[in-house]
Formats: sequence, structure tokens, C-alpha cells
Amino acid sequence: MSNCIFCKIVKGEIPAAKVYEGKKFIAFLDISPANKGHALIIPKKHYEKLEEMPDEDGKEFGELQVKIAKAVMKATNAEGFNLLLNNGKAAGQEVMHAHMHIQPRFSSDDFHYKWTHKEYEEGEMQKFQQKIKQFL
Repeated sequence: MSNCIFCKIVKGEIPAAKVYEGKKFIAFLDISPANKGHALIIPKKHYEKLEEMPDEDGKEFGELQVKIAKAVMKATNAEGFNLLLNNGKAAGQEVMHAHMHIQPRFSSDDFHYKWTHKEYEEGEMQKFQQKIKQFL
């Protein structure tokens, strides 16, 4: 995509503090981090959403999350980390190129997600269970 900032990073048109580069993926530091050491992993090929990624690439993407998260934890001495992928505008995705955030976390960082909880009506959970299983 010609106007995609992440595609421009992949092409070298925009500089990035890369921490990893492989054949299909790169990882670099977020320029507006939740905490220092906050990294992004992106596919080199433009996929707007995660579900557009082929299964083979998805497997590598998942393995890379573990590898980069371990490195971020060691480098930052973080107490934990969040993995975050906003998939689609309704989920808060701002850059329309699939990407995973690895956010190092500290008990003193004062960074919080607001999480609301819903309840299933009687029998509704089983309906969703069956619908999801149908598409696997």
C-alpha cells in the first residue's frame, strides 16, 4: 500500500529502530511507546488484518512474538508484558497494517486497560461455542 507507514518502513523509506528483521517479518521500537522498550512486529507483506495472513505466516508470527517478548523482558527488566493486536477499526486499529504490540509492563507504570465484562444469557455461551467451532 503506497500510503501505509509500515510498508514505508519495510521499504526503508522511513527509518525505524529495528530489533529484528527476517524474510517475512520485522520488529522495531514504537515511536510512541506505552513504556520504553515497547516493540511492534509487522509482516513485510501488507495485510490489513490478522485473518488475511496465511496460516504458515501466522505460525511464524506467533513464534516471533515469543522470541521478541523474551528479549524485551530481558532488555527492560520488565515485570510483565502485554501482547496487543488491534484488529480492525472497531478494535482501535489506527495503522491499517496488521501489527502486534509487545508492551513491557511495570507495577509502577500507571498504564491501564479499561475492560468491561459482559454476561451470557442462558444457553448463549453454547451457541457461540458451536458457531466458532463450525468455522474451525
